[in-house]
Amino acid sequence: MKWEPENYNMEVSTLWSFPERGNWATHNGAYRGNWSPYIPRNVISRYSKKDDIVLDQFMGSGTTLIEAKLLKRKGIGVEINPNAIKIAKKNFDFDKNREYEPNIYYGDARNLNFIPDNSIDLICTHPPYANIIKYSNGIKGDLSNYDINEFITQMKLVAKESFRVLKYNRYCAILMGDTRKSKHIVPLGYKVMEKYLETGFILKEIIIKEQHNCKTTGFWYKKSIEHNFLLIAHEYLFIFRKPNL
Repeated sequence: MKWEPENYNMEVSTLWSFPERGNWATHNGAYRGNWSPYIPRNVISRYSKKDDIVLDQFMGSGTTLIEAKLLKRKGIGVEINPNAIKIAKKNFDFDKNREYEPNIYYGDARNLNFIPDNSIDLICTHPPYANIIKYSNGIKGDLSNYDINEFITQMKLVAKESFRVLKYNRYCAILMGDTRKSKHIVPLGYKVMEKYLETGFILKEIIIKEQHNCKTTGFWYKKSIEHNFLLIAHEYLFIFRKPNL
């Protein structure tokens, strides 16, 4: 088993593109909507150091915390979907760096009452994008089941909890994409960004991440031409900093 990507170089610009999503360690694309492990690898490497505590409160199948374990960080994962927790536990089960096994909690990203104030060194997370992909059928509190306006409202609560648990002068990285409604773009990314800024975060970086799973031929290509809309081929990786008092 490979434990790291081949020919890896840290990203140095605000445009990221990973045509090969990454398959080292236990990484795979089986969990729908999970992000490329190159993203948390870059974020964790740049914004944290060995033995730091890394939080992913939308853990999903565990991509972020696999990288935290490989990079010798202390991972904390929070997930509201029990099925996702089962998948993540299997993905964490490898012999490399056993002393950095992540701590996993069944919980809600809007209420991290089991995490003390100012205790997290880095937040690195990939929330759902409203109800674009529904990860559960009716789990109470699963933000993937919320319509756009309510999703944005609830993300303000996520932002507040993120701000509370993060140490001063440390970073919160969140990947968020846009969506489309009635053939018009909905800038979900920027609306969520505004909620984090309202909470007190300062914007460090806006990174444009190119999507490679967009079908530009066949059905969607014809729909794009026929109905006069462009296929969304990017996401935003926002890097926020919690300022000192």
